[in-house]
Amino acid sequence: MLRTIALVELFVCWVVWVLAFVKPRRQAAGHKEVAKAPASKWGIGLVMLSFALTWSYVRPAGFEKSELALIISMILGPPSVALVWMATRHLGKQWRYQAAVSEDHELIQTGPYHWVRHPIYLSMLGMLLATGAAWTWWPMFVASVIIFLAGTEIRTRAEDSLLEERFQDSFVAYRSRVPAYIPFVH
Repeated sequence: MLRTIALVELFVCWVVWVLAFVKPRRQAAGHKEVAKAPASKWGIGLVMLSFALTWSYVRPAGFEKSELALIISMILGPPSVALVWMATRHLGKQWRYQAAVSEDHELIQTGPYHWVRHPIYLSMLGMLLATGAAWTWWPMFVASVIIFLAGTEIRTRAEDSLLEERFQDSFVAYRSRVPAYIPFVH
């Protein structure tokens, strides 16, 4: 019974998580990009691979998740969804799938951007961990986390480079006091 509840909650969390990007995508549609970071595509590819590994159905016969793992999944999913909604609302028209800045780009430092520079990636990590805890066989889970972190490092560095070029000293000061995507880890 707990397994079913955890998987239903996880599915609902994923649906609501994806919906957080509908409004920002529409808002960003009319804004001209002036600079892109093509390297971020490599990061996107690795992150997609990490989620594919997490969702894969590779497991030994008789595999079952423990009650503790299912409970951890149920605890991680909802705050990850809340975080992505807060982050996309604060970012608004500046959200992009690929790292880019627009003509009227602003350096957002409010809401969750006060605590981490890339809260959407933190919410993605939370959803990856929630999914892995509820679904994934541990070797696949470990591989997916490692690949996710590698891809996210590529993405954050590409985005930070664009933001530093655009906002110079104000971004350098922001980066020096706010961690990238894992709270308290600079």
